[in-house]
Amino acid sequence: MNTVERRNRPRTVDVLVVDDEEDIRELLELSLLRMGLGCDTAGSLQEARALLEARRYRLCLTDMRLPDGDGLSLVEYIQARHAGLPVAVISAFGSIEAAIRALKLGAFDFVTKPVELKALRELVHHALSLRPEPAAAPAGDARMLVGDSPALAQLRGQAEKLARNQAPVFIYGESGTGKEVVARFIHRLGPRAGGPFVPVNCGAISPELMESEFFGYRKGSFTGAATDKEGLFQAARSGTLFLDEIGELPLAMQVKLLRAIQERAVRPVGAHAEEPVDVRILSASHQDLGRLVAEGRFRQDLFFRINVIALRVPPLRERREDIPALAAHILARLAEREGRAPRQLSAAALQVLLEHPFPGNVRELENLLERACALCEGERIDATDIELHPGASMSGWLTDSAFGFNPAATWVDPARFERAAGAEGREGEYPPGAGARGPRPRAGALEP
Repeated sequence: MNTVERRNRPRTVDVLVVDDEEDIRELLELSLLRMGLGCDTAGSLQEARALLEARRYRLCLTDMRLPDGDGLSLVEYIQARHAGLPVAVISAFGSIEAAIRALKLGAFDFVTKPVELKALRELVHHALSLRPEPAAAPAGDARMLVGDSPALAQLRGQAEKLARNQAPVFIYGESGTGKEVVARFIHRLGPRAGGPFVPVNCGAISPELMESEFFGYRKGSFTGAATDKEGLFQAARSGTLFLDEIGELPLAMQVKLLRAIQERAVRPVGAHAEEPVDVRILSASHQDLGRLVAEGRFRQDLFFRINVIALRVPPLRERREDIPALAAHILARLAEREGRAPRQLSAAALQVLLEHPFPGNVRELENLLERACALCEGERIDATDIELHPGASMSGWLTDSAFGFNPAATWVDPARFERAAGAEGREGEYPPGAGARGPRPRAGALEP
């Protein structure tokens, strides 16, 4: 850095750069200076911690390998003491396993050396343009996931960590488990909470209208297009786009969606150029996407793109101890809608619910209680007011193995990625024999 550049350094310091190589620190400092950002630098974990306690930063960039520790230790330290600070890990030893570990711990992003200036600019822009998230979940957000069971506590903790980064998250589980509730929870706790949350049921849009619904259209592009119209991507700008039942998308639309996610840009129908969009992608399905890939009904490259991290939502039968709290929550919501005091469950009615297998999960519980409220003549719901379906079967339940995930670890198994590292094939094709095992590791940021 020359004398003029040092003299023109911004008075405010926005970024902390942590790297044990002096030339890398100077290169990053110069790049940030040209963006109009001041920065401090540290060559070790100890120096970084001291600087973090001495002043406030808007972003931290840390190398993976440090002389007295590693970047992951710094990520953990920041999440514990400065949870609102985005931190990105930069490493010359990029691997899918390391990236997933960093994102799991709460890193904002993970990039490999050498860092391209364009990638650095995008990373910094995304980090600084989003509001700092709260250090702890507000009570209202915590109540979105009702219950205190170990299964729900694990889900809540994982979702809170995922809220801090921008990696795509695939939420999987049976129908009725509350996958959209989990997606909203992640959105509301993350740095995009000030932006819109746009849910879309991919199976509810006509294939003929999908492109215009997702990307918008220009006036005169087709009969009836009297004005310009924004699409779902534009509507979710600076927020979150939740693609529910993504397995329902036809293959032709999957190609267009993949490009939009990769390029962070869309081309409205009738437009001559793409326009940038800044959204975080969350997706969900109750289907086995691995099987759909093997059958040629879901693109493998899109599967890898949306499935950077997988989050399992447990069925209600795995958290029966949450049924009393869930029932009380649902009854209170129904009472508020009717403008009356909440009805109470008798001990016998609660026992009926606790013994029911709930193949329809939380959605079935909601329907049962709404029907019971309609049948109940007093202020208390008894066992006779709860009409169970005698033909309810467990035969349609999907297991974790059906989704291709390890039930012992909610996070994607990095070994799946490594096994396919040598698979042949161009992007957009199915590598021979790769099935749904995993993609080749690639350099650069893990972009949503």
